[in-house]
Amino acid sequence: MIIKQEEKFKVVLSKIEGKINEQSFFNTFIELYPDAWKNHKIAYSKFNKSKRFGQTIPLPKPEISLRKEIRLFLQKQ
Repeated sequence: MIIKQEEKFKVVLSKIEGKINEQSFFNTFIELYPDAWKNHKIAYSKFNKSKRFGQTIPLPKPEISLRKEIRLFLQKQ
């Protein structure tokens, strides 16, 4: 989970020049907020390590979950 995601997405949206698509948004987000991206990946890693053997909890990889959030944000715009 990314803290203050909506605010960060609005900043990213204002920084993108030209055509806005999911890939350009993703790349710009990582450039502008490397710490948020790093923390998002760390949270995923900690969650995966905390699972007990034999238990499965479906959790999308960080790249997939961020792309999904971006897609939802862009659809609202």
